[in-house]
Amino acid sequence: MDPRSEVILRQAERFQGKVLLAGLPADDLMGQLPDACGWSWHAGDHAALEARFAGRTHFGVEPPAGDFDAAVLFLPKARDLADYLLNALAARLQGRELFLVGEKRGGIEAASKQLHPFGKPRKLDSARHCQLWLVGVEQAPQARPLQSLARTYEVPLADGPLQVVSLPGVFSHGRLDRGTALLLENLDGLPAGALLDFGCGAGVLGAAIKRRSPQSEVVMLDVDAFATASSTLTLAANGLQAQVITGDGIDAAPAGLQVILSNPPFHTGVHTNYQASENLLKKASEHLKKGGELRLVANSFLRYQPLIEAHVGACQTLAEGNGFRIYSAVRG
Repeated sequence: MDPRSEVILRQAERFQGKVLLAGLPADDLMGQLPDACGWSWHAGDHAALEARFAGRTHFGVEPPAGDFDAAVLFLPKARDLADYLLNALAARLQGRELFLVGEKRGGIEAASKQLHPFGKPRKLDSARHCQLWLVGVEQAPQARPLQSLARTYEVPLADGPLQVVSLPGVFSHGRLDRGTALLLENLDGLPAGALLDFGCGAGVLGAAIKRRSPQSEVVMLDVDAFATASSTLTLAANGLQAQVITGDGIDAAPAGLQVILSNPPFHTGVHTNYQASENLLKKASEHLKKGGELRLVANSFLRYQPLIEAHVGACQTLAEGNGFRIYSAVRG
C-alpha cells in the first residue's frame, strides 16, 4: 500500500461517501473505500485500477462528470499541475471538503499553501513521511480551462521555427530541455518509414520529424494524458497530423517501425524510476523492423549501452554534450 493511501486510511471515516480520488496510486485504496471513484491521467495506473475496479475509474485531463461529496488530490510533482487540479476540483465542491495528501520530500508542506484560495486549510495527519491536509471550500472558484494554462514557445530549426505547446505537468514545461535540443541536432540519416516518438512529452521530436518529412508515418506515445494532449496541441499549432497514443510504455506501441526516437523518462513524481526506459531498450527490437534504428538521448551517467547492445544491436555514440549522449543501434 502506498504510504499516502495509508495516511488516508488512518482517517477512513472521513472518506466513506462518494469521494473522488485524483491522481491516486494503483494500490488497494479503492478496495478499502467502496464508494470512492478514481481519476487518473497516468495510463499505467489507470489500466491497473480499471482492471480491479471497473466502472469506478476515469481517465483524462479533465475531472469526471457528476457530483462528489469530497475530493482528494494526491500531490503531483509539478506545482502548476497541482494548481490546475486543485482549481478543477474546488470548482465542483462548493460547501464541501477538498483534501491534499503527499510526501514530505515531495513538498506537501509548501503545497498546502495552494489551498488558501478556497478557505482555511488545516493539517489532519502526519505519518508515513506524508501529510494530509483539508480545506472546506467556502467559495468555489471558476474552473479555468486547461488550454488557457498552456505555454507556447518556439524551437528554431533549419526549416523554420517550430511552435511547441506545453501543458502543466509536462516534462520541461514551457522550454526546450538540453537533451531534446541535442537530439534535434542529430536527426540526420534516419531510415525512412514509420517512426515512433517514445515518451513524446510536448511533441517536439515527432512534430519536427513530421514537418521535415510530411509523407512519413509518425506515432507519438506517452504514458501521461497531459503530455499527449500537449503533443496534439503542438501538432495542430504547426498544421501537422500524426497518431498520438496514451499508453503504458513500449508495449502500447505498434509493430513494424523503422525508427524509435526518444528522450526516455526516468522519473515518476519525485522518485527515480528507470522501468519505462529499460523496458524500451529490452523490447525495442520487438517493434522495429529488421534494419530499423533505435536512436535516443540520455544523461551521460546512465548505463544504457550494455542494455542496447544486449537487446537491439551494436551501439554507437553519435554525439555528446552538456552531460548527454546520443546513442544509436540498428536491429540486426
